[in-house]
Amino acid sequence: MEFSPCMMAHDGDVQLCPALQQLKDEHGPLNEQKQQLVDMAQQIGQNDETADWKEALLTLRENVQSFLEQLDPHSQREEGVLFPMMAQYIGRTSGPIAVMEYEHDQAKRNIATFLEQTAHLSGTVNREAAKQLAFYVINAYHILTEHFMKEEHVLFPMAEKLLSNDEKEELAQKIQAI
Repeated sequence: MEFSPCMMAHDGDVQLCPALQQLKDEHGPLNEQKQQLVDMAQQIGQNDETADWKEALLTLRENVQSFLEQLDPHSQREEGVLFPMMAQYIGRTSGPIAVMEYEHDQAKRNIATFLEQTAHLSGTVNREAAKQLAFYVINAYHILTEHFMKEEHVLFPMAEKLLSNDEKEELAQKIQAI
């Protein structure tokens, strides 16, 4: 097995090649946005004085759409480039890649359901209905939080060890194109 000079860092963590480090670094801003979303979502339905939660849901919807604009290219870099490259070594139907793809699908499904159900809100939205809608965002938050941790602690270090230097260069070139 080829060991690149950057493979092991001093603290025992695997040091990632630039392309994998980029994917990991993209989690920072996504985590900040994701935290803002869950904070907003958790506030929905918390105030007894509010009779109509429509505006709060529409504001949350705008923020979710903005988050997706950042999340989608990141997901494309993983699903379209990294996962297929790793699947050559570890397969795709079970194991880490299958889990990662399943979690992507679950998070996207929750977000899509929230967006679909808030696309045409009419009249007033009562507390219980608003909380049910916000739950999709909260659920996506939990899925993505755990998912990012798995990528950072398992998937990315595994990719660093599995992929050859040439494959890491190819990964870098392909993710830059997305």
